[in-house]
Amino acid sequence: MLGFGYRAVPAAPFPYDSEVSLHTCVLLALALLQGPAGAPATPAAGSETNIVSLVARAPVTSKAVLLILALFSAISWGVILYKMWQFQRAQRQSTSFLEIFRRSSKFSEVQAVCRTLAESPLVGIFQAGYAELTAQLKSASQPSNPGRPGEPTARPTLKSLDALDRALLRASGVEVTRLEKRVTFLATTASITPFIGLFGTVWGIMSSFQQIAAQSSTSLAVVAPGIADALIATAAGLFAAIPAVYFYNQFTQQVKAFVQAMEDFSLEFLTIAERNFT
Repeated sequence: MLGFGYRAVPAAPFPYDSEVSLHTCVLLALALLQGPAGAPATPAAGSETNIVSLVARAPVTSKAVLLILALFSAISWGVILYKMWQFQRAQRQSTSFLEIFRRSSKFSEVQAVCRTLAESPLVGIFQAGYAELTAQLKSASQPSNPGRPGEPTARPTLKSLDALDRALLRASGVEVTRLEKRVTFLATTASITPFIGLFGTVWGIMSSFQQIAAQSSTSLAVVAPGIADALIATAAGLFAAIPAVYFYNQFTQQVKAFVQAMEDFSLEFLTIAERNFT
């Protein structure tokens, strides 16, 4: 560096050379930028830790991992918003349907409003039970040996209460499947995305070790960017998995509540049918 190893010259006057002075200033500036022992200049704070720059500098494999995680996250948030909307409508319409069902004196009156409350799982169960009940009563009202003309016909009765129960059970299964649709994707996201992020992290660390071997340097300036690139994949995996786990548990509890409501309604329907048609 300048300032070491020069020897004194006589104090004889010499002409001032502007080009030599400018050259000396440039060398001093470069020496200050390089730091001690000729170390390379450090980048400005934040230029290497900005997430956008880290993603842009990441290798192709890391970018592919981040793209996959972004797709999982976007689809899972779409499922979350859709199921929230669906469950809110189902809960609201189920409350309205139960009020109408318990206030009405005929099943035909309830059947008339089912089309406007189709989001409620109770509507599907009622329609299945009503169809089975109607079919049994129609067959019971047409006896094979009709009585004498003018003789009052017997009151139609159910042939099989067990058949009605089975119809309600089948309808309950269909409604549960409809409620659980797409919820399993959240479980898949919660299970897979952390491992995808871990794969991206491992791959990034491997790339960092390759850079260390190529540059023959273990300084923090060489290792830190690659490690930061690798850890972004882990963070992205957790970002996709944590909301999926939370809302999967929430939706599972809501489905269980709907299942309980459907079982209670099926028992109530069977009780009414047994009381009036047996």
